[in-house]
Amino acid sequence: MTDRLPHEKGFHVSWDQIHRDARALAWRMQGKGPDDGNWKAVVAITRGGMIPAMIVARELDIRVVDTISVKSYSHQSQAEARVTKAPQADLMGDGSGILIVDDLVDTGKTLDLVRKLYPKAHFATVYAKPSGKPMVDSYITEVSQDTWIFFPWDMALQYVQPFRGAD
Repeated sequence: MTDRLPHEKGFHVSWDQIHRDARALAWRMQGKGPDDGNWKAVVAITRGGMIPAMIVARELDIRVVDTISVKSYSHQSQAEARVTKAPQADLMGDGSGILIVDDLVDTGKTLDLVRKLYPKAHFATVYAKPSGKPMVDSYITEVSQDTWIFFPWDMALQYVQPFRGAD
């Protein structure tokens, strides 16, 4: 069987896994900020970056947290990226000292848009696909471009029929 549905080449991430991976991202960012190793703020790319950003901010004891909302998907179809909510302008400047966090870099369209706005920020994602990898400064896990990542906030527990049949 070679024809797969999108969900059959999926990388399912549990709450425990996203927590472990976001903590690993925090460890990687520890001491890497421009202010004696510290970061001025964490900015989450909503919505997927909010949970990893919160974990990173907690682990690194960063108290200033903001968000940038970028819409680039409609369900599972990617469209032109656009900012729907910007972070606090006086905080951001050109991005110096800012750690921008997202759950995933896929094609890199979202990060490309945000990087143009804040070119000196550090961009970190928990997961990276090959097409988007050049847009991110730090990441934890690479997955193939054709893998769909299922995050725990997008899932509900339900019965799944065994792939070899019902018996």
